[in-house]
Amino acid sequence: MTQQLQFPEPVPGAISPAAGEAAKADGIARATANTSPDWATACRAAIELMARRGTPFQAADLITEGLVDEPDHPARWGAAFNGAARAGVIEQAGYVRSKRATVHGSICKQWKGTAAARRAAA
Repeated sequence: MTQQLQFPEPVPGAISPAAGEAAKADGIARATANTSPDWATACRAAIELMARRGTPFQAADLITEGLVDEPDHPARWGAAFNGAARAGVIEQAGYVRSKRATVHGSICKQWKGTAAARRAAA
């Protein structure tokens, strides 16, 4: 039997939500800065179209519908969806298994258009 060392609470300083958020912001900024403007524009248009439909969607749906191609690096997806969420176009709608074959069914965020995005479609 293998025993695992367990702590009843996190070791002070071992977990820093502020450091995590800073690393996330840095990663998103780097992904955005290194994204092709053409792909970013196409992806944003695809996200906005899916948001207006009012049904939950994920990155794979944008590809399946032929709205955008795979980016040159998977980090581009996070930057695109994060930007659309910050702009009030989409909001999280839970977590589901990814439909993208390249990630082997890993868990990913599912999104839906905000009420404002759906009203814009009406």
